[in-house]
Amino acid sequence: MSAVLSEMSKTVELKIDVAKNGTDPPKQAENDKNNNAATAQKLDFDDLLIQAGQFGLYQIILILATMPFYIYGVFVYYTQLFITEVSTQHWCWVPELENLTAVDRRRLAIPLDESGRYGYDQCKAYVANWTEVLLSGKGPDSTWNTEPCQYGWEFEPSEIPYPTISSELGWVCDKRSYQASAQSIFFFGSIFGGFLIGWLADRYGRLPAIIASNLIGCIGGTASIFVSSFIEFAICRFIMGMAYDNSVMIAYLLLLEYIAPKYRTLISNLSFALFYTLGSVALPWIALACGHWKVTSLATSLPMALAIFAPFILFESPRWLLTRGRIDDAIQKVKMIGKVNRKEIPSKLIKQFKEEFTDNNGEEQGTVLEILKRPLVRKMLILICIEYMCCVIVFDALVRSLGQLQFDFFLSFSVVSFTEFPSLLILAIIMDWTGRRWLVSLMSTVSCIFCVLTALIGGGIPAVVCAVVARFAINMSYTAAIQWGAELFPTSVRGSALGVIHILGYIGTMISPYIVYLEIYISWLPLVAAGVVAACSAVVALTLPETAKKDMPQTFAEAETLARSQRFFEIPCFPRKTEADNCGQEKFPFEP
Repeated sequence: MSAVLSEMSKTVELKIDVAKNGTDPPKQAENDKNNNAATAQKLDFDDLLIQAGQFGLYQIILILATMPFYIYGVFVYYTQLFITEVSTQHWCWVPELENLTAVDRRRLAIPLDESGRYGYDQCKAYVANWTEVLLSGKGPDSTWNTEPCQYGWEFEPSEIPYPTISSELGWVCDKRSYQASAQSIFFFGSIFGGFLIGWLADRYGRLPAIIASNLIGCIGGTASIFVSSFIEFAICRFIMGMAYDNSVMIAYLLLLEYIAPKYRTLISNLSFALFYTLGSVALPWIALACGHWKVTSLATSLPMALAIFAPFILFESPRWLLTRGRIDDAIQKVKMIGKVNRKEIPSKLIKQFKEEFTDNNGEEQGTVLEILKRPLVRKMLILICIEYMCCVIVFDALVRSLGQLQFDFFLSFSVVSFTEFPSLLILAIIMDWTGRRWLVSLMSTVSCIFCVLTALIGGGIPAVVCAVVARFAINMSYTAAIQWGAELFPTSVRGSALGVIHILGYIGTMISPYIVYLEIYISWLPLVAAGVVAACSAVVALTLPETAKKDMPQTFAEAETLARSQRFFEIPCFPRKTEADNCGQEKFPFEP
């Protein structure tokens, strides 16, 4: 009897407990066990981002908000092509013959040059009494003396149908190198700007860096319309160069730091593909619509001043806030994301994150100099700098070689630039599947092959097709290298590390205009040189650690662990049997 009463008593207590808690005690115990197990795991910031919604309304708003900065990046980088390019067909201007047609002027006053590409001398004219020649009706005489152009040049308007600074100031013949020099000075300014804006991004935040870089670009581009000499133009290009890359890459970095790992590659590269391609394809036609290099410069520089409104449409990076010890501000930003995405972050996780952050806070507040003190991290920095330098040299050389393809300059620029979209779209889809290392190596190899083929073909539509393939491939390597660099280093120095990477890239692009300039000696040499550099990129890529499907390191210790985990044949879609994740899937301890 007592045994029966005891059992009845336990049953009543069980029912009372269920009534009070709404959960069957065995199930409640199991839930508690799971919660305790989850809580026992160390939280990182990505876990909070996952809870706030990995892809929702906020991420869509963020992508749209960064759109202007991708377009500004296009304007800063490519506008010089359209304000300095001159027709490849030009000859001396002879004022006494102004009443003749352009064809007759060239036939009468310009000596033949059968060894040249155009069959006439572009830098010399006959010396003659043109009034007497016109009255007598005589034709040109090869025995006449010649002299360098004294009154400027005429340019074939069918190639570049508007005045450029090069055509106005006569930057051809003995001044032909001015365009390459101005571009090199532009990239020299990028080195200075990289240090300045990178430091600003890590010291004062991503938003001040975005605003500063775009305002600098606005000032440099606007000031260039008042120049009257190469020195003045070079100064303006130096100022504009300070904004190059930073005008878009800080916004790209901000986007990376707001996206959880599962969608980081897809979202960051898809936005780059859409908006950078849009700006690149539209720019030639903007230049044609403007009809004058000064108008083009204003149209592509003044909009950058709108960056002052960035704080009204973008949040400061919570990852950066954490590096400054501002945990409450960072959590507030994540809560805001959750609110927009209609997700609620469990207070228990926030409390645990705060506790763990407080325990570890002050553990390190690294600077970029700390990278140099740590052999493994230093090695990664050197290798990714070389990799990025190779990619940008090939990328820039292909852009600047378009005028040598004997095809419509504006149309070929748009067609080749359109490769940005499919290449980056494919990249966004497959990069986490193939990984960074093998993808970059393969695409750089493809670019190498087609650079050489473009050089061998020489010109026309077949050369344009090969150039499109080469550009398509290097687009993928170049963009993958950008994200790769951001994923290798801890948050506290990520902005500065990216600055150093891009500074080394600028040094490479200071060389690329002169690589293209080699065309005046041997027509095929620039693209063959670009192919050799692409081959170097393919080799260097194989020496870096894979970062696909891995959390971005928060500390130097995590970065060193990443470096040590490198395996040569590591491919994310073929994981080791000991890994818990399946190919194409990711596991997050707090993913709903």
